[in-house]
Amino acid sequence: MADGNLLRQLPSVERLLQEPALQALVLAHTRPVVLAAVRATLDAERAAIRAGAVPRDLPALAAAVAAHVGALVRPPLRRVLNATGVVLHTNLGRAPLSASALEALAAIAGGYSNLEYDLAAGARGSRHEHVAERLQRLTGAPAALVVNNNASAVLLALAALAAGREVIVSRGQLVEIGGGFRVPEVLRQSGARLVEVGTTNRTYIEDYAAAITPDTALLLRVHPSNFQLRGFVHSATLAELVALGRQHGLPVVDDLGSGAVLDTAAYGLAHEPMVQESVRAGAGLVCFSGDKLLGGPQAGIIVGEAPLIARLKRHPLLRAVRPDKLTLAALAATLDHYLRGEAEQAIPVWRMIAAPGDALAARAERWAAALHAWGVPARVEPGQSPVGGGSLPEETLPTWLVALAVADPMALAARLRAGEPPVVTRIERDRLLLDPRTILPEEDPLLLDALAAVLAPAPATSLPAGEPAPAP
Repeated sequence: MADGNLLRQLPSVERLLQEPALQALVLAHTRPVVLAAVRATLDAERAAIRAGAVPRDLPALAAAVAAHVGALVRPPLRRVLNATGVVLHTNLGRAPLSASALEALAAIAGGYSNLEYDLAAGARGSRHEHVAERLQRLTGAPAALVVNNNASAVLLALAALAAGREVIVSRGQLVEIGGGFRVPEVLRQSGARLVEVGTTNRTYIEDYAAAITPDTALLLRVHPSNFQLRGFVHSATLAELVALGRQHGLPVVDDLGSGAVLDTAAYGLAHEPMVQESVRAGAGLVCFSGDKLLGGPQAGIIVGEAPLIARLKRHPLLRAVRPDKLTLAALAATLDHYLRGEAEQAIPVWRMIAAPGDALAARAERWAAALHAWGVPARVEPGQSPVGGGSLPEETLPTWLVALAVADPMALAARLRAGEPPVVTRIERDRLLLDPRTILPEEDPLLLDALAAVLAPAPATSLPAGEPAPAP
């Protein structure tokens, strides 16, 4: 076979390892790492030859090994520049943390802490007390508890309050959110029995009342964070549910999801139900996320009546879903921004939401000017930034976009994602778009450097000193 001779021309593993460039990598990253890259590269080369490719020479194979080593030693989680305009981008980690939250993480992560130690008493303490008082002040709730995400918060509430009993919920609120998380399945995992009332589009308080039995444990309201029903629709209000619950001695659990504690209507968006509103309405427990509109770390936050929170704290499931020290440190710093009245200036999510249009336009013009200087056709045009993250469905903010009219926007998007740092963009109408709303102003130099690495023309190779330039 023709490829047999070509395969025999490939260097051995040891011969390739002796290449000077790879010996340097061995010193930097250890022999086992480079050895794994060499074997993987040679395996890929054999497959390519069998498919009809021409074998590469030693320098080219060494370069391929070096690239493979780079992939092996690169941290699996990487910082990404989000130029999509989607403020709460679930796939990109949702809310970026504030500078104060990052400082709190660094301070706690590098040493020991009083996570479960009472410094005043010199005895064991509780991790669940560190942010409870802050949450109580911010939301007006009598008690608070933090777990590792909002799905855990809902699961814990149902398991602690309704295992083996009935939970009444509207059919229109039996939602599925990202990752296949479905409310009915969470109910089943908690041990509670689901009782559906009403129809998909219309559920009245009388539907809940008719479904109450001696086996009913609670009434559940689920905020449909990532979709809207329009037209011929009706939902029982939280106030109606609370009044009904009080008549029958039943708590109401309100799964808000998004965690808004600022009024989104003040920023030109639809009003997102706020945690404080649910507390004032009398919900027994309110569950919400820490990394959506709250703008903090991933966490599930539960606020509400002290006796109900106490029951959750006693449930064995709490240990499986409790937060770690890093979550609590970052969450405390995030909550402090709200308590000091500086969330709009300090928390990245709210900085992005509140960004004025003229500032976005000016930054977009600077980006476009840099692209023009590199010979890349680009223009600034108005557009829309989605809020995203399972919050405010179909709500967008006006923005200014840099639109690149290139021959292959998909290929360019892939090249930008392969850069360092990766830049994630969006494509509409065969144009690659960059939205400054989700790039913080202090990140502009980093973005332009990343764009330049992919789009700027390579500098001309300089000649050695004293060597004449080639004749034209």
